[in-house]
Amino acid sequence: MKMSKHEFLVRVGVGQETLASWLEEEWLIPSEPSAEMSFADIDIARAQLIRDLQVTMGVNDEGVSVILHLVDQLYGMRRTLMTLHIADEHPSD
Repeated sequence: MKMSKHEFLVRVGVGQETLASWLEEEWLIPSEPSAEMSFADIDIARAQLIRDLQVTMGVNDEGVSVILHLVDQLYGMRRTLMTLHIADEHPSD
């Protein structure tokens, strides 16, 4: 589901300054990085993770960057393994 910047801010419970900071750090990358940004449910989940890391766990900005990078790598590896698994199940002859 796509949502506007305003709806995203309301659902995540952060202000525009916080969002601007996360965008500048490239912790979040909206699906349409134009003036009319739109966000997806995955962006909500990522924003909630960022908030949990910062607020609940007290992780600093450098730590958040490292953790998000590792999460991205993990999901990339997971996609690769899934692709390999599917290719193994359906080899082209």
